[in-house]
Amino acid sequence: MIKLTNIQKRYSTRHGYHTVLDGIDLTVLPGEKIGILGGNGAGKSTLIRILSGAEQPTQEQISRSMKISWPLAFGGAFQGGLTGMDNVRFVCRIYGVDIIAATQFVKDFSELGGYLDEPVMTYSNGMRARLAFALSMAVDFDCYLIDEIVAVGDRRFHDKCHEELFVKRSTKSMIIVSHDPHYIKEHCDLACVLIKGKLHHFGSTDDAYAFFNGSLC
Repeated sequence: MIKLTNIQKRYSTRHGYHTVLDGIDLTVLPGEKIGILGGNGAGKSTLIRILSGAEQPTQEQISRSMKISWPLAFGGAFQGGLTGMDNVRFVCRIYGVDIIAATQFVKDFSELGGYLDEPVMTYSNGMRARLAFALSMAVDFDCYLIDEIVAVGDRRFHDKCHEELFVKRSTKSMIIVSHDPHYIKEHCDLACVLIKGKLHHFGSTDDAYAFFNGSLC
């Protein structure tokens, strides 16, 4: 289970403190798929970073008993001077993953071929995204964090990613943040709406969409 209680996040600006998250409560149970709707700048990515542990809240009351992923397809943590495969081995050591099995999976799934032996700093954005997604799938998480729509590569590779994440890992928990109500409705059982630092909970994706749509008027 993941439980956030009264989470707050403030940033210091030239005009004083700006509150992005103001008293967020959220509970995620095993196997639940929760969507979080919000417009641009609502704090969705900040919430995802806090859930993953990449960023600390100003006020912290977080309980995690599930293994949580980093935001999917996020390659910002790669060491650019290392090869793609060296980055994979490094992450495997951190997470205690079988290196041989993981490297073979990344080779097969990413379809990057010989580029895996080149420094990540030479990768295009698309290549980096392929590596990041493949590595995310090579580590077995209990809960996957998805920041906006997962669209990696061309249509064929995008369908491959969809199958790997939403079909093969259908029993896993997922938290999906997006400004696209249709994407949330397609993949989530429950939904929340993040507006002005507050997280509004709803029993169905339809109710969340109606509230979100009304807030834009």
